[in-house]
Amino acid sequence: MLARVAEGRVRLSFTIDMSGQVVLVTGGARGVGDGIVETFLRAGAELEICGRHVPESLREVDGRTPRFSAVDVRDPEAVDAWVADVLARRGRVDVAVNNAGGAPFVPFVKASPRLHAKVTQLNFLAAVHVLHAVHPAMMNGGGGVVLNITSISARRPSPGTAVYGAAKAALESLTGSLAVEWAPLIRVNAVSCGLVATPGSTDHYGDAEQVARVKATIPRGVFATPREIGAACLLLASPLASHVTGAVLDVDGGGEWPAFLQHTPNA
Repeated sequence: MLARVAEGRVRLSFTIDMSGQVVLVTGGARGVGDGIVETFLRAGAELEICGRHVPESLREVDGRTPRFSAVDVRDPEAVDAWVADVLARRGRVDVAVNNAGGAPFVPFVKASPRLHAKVTQLNFLAAVHVLHAVHPAMMNGGGGVVLNITSISARRPSPGTAVYGAAKAALESLTGSLAVEWAPLIRVNAVSCGLVATPGSTDHYGDAEQVARVKATIPRGVFATPREIGAACLLLASPLASHVTGAVLDVDGGGEWPAFLQHTPNA
């Protein structure tokens, strides 16, 4: 809709309506995933989410909730079965959001090979399994959108979570490659998250004083909210981004404050 204002400027007003669209979100019951789910629910989409453990409660918007399935996304057979079940009930998959991920803080040499493998499986191979499973449904359905949730750790040093950062970098590389392979019917993009305020933030960053110090390193001075990550996902999934594919959208409040600006040059 276009609306002219008194000064002669033009103000644009958009409403993103995802009614009837079937959206899959891995790890959609908490944290960033919950914010993504809430945003798509508010846009009218039908949500199918998964996780390893059944949550105590699910996000509700205007009496509507997502449908939860217990799935270990590291298991390709389990992912195939989940997507097949969604197709049997819904008949389509329009958007898939690879959100499941995370890693504990452990110095590289102190982490076992088993932990490195698990981090890689969750943060990279799980997305590969979902991508492989939804591709036929999207191609047969006339197209679709895939969104891979990555991290600022993919493109800067990630000490303590080195393999996590490497896995997210691999996912960003895969995003660009599949955008080319799957065009023009399927758009593939990534949303790169900076620091996000979730219930686990204090566990990861420490007490309120430590969290404040971390926030001070972000140009905007605050963590993102899960709903802000969801808003970026909704934009990329919508027709407003119809010519956007192979992109990585940074949602990080400006990244990280350059260290050299912390020091006052000598007069």
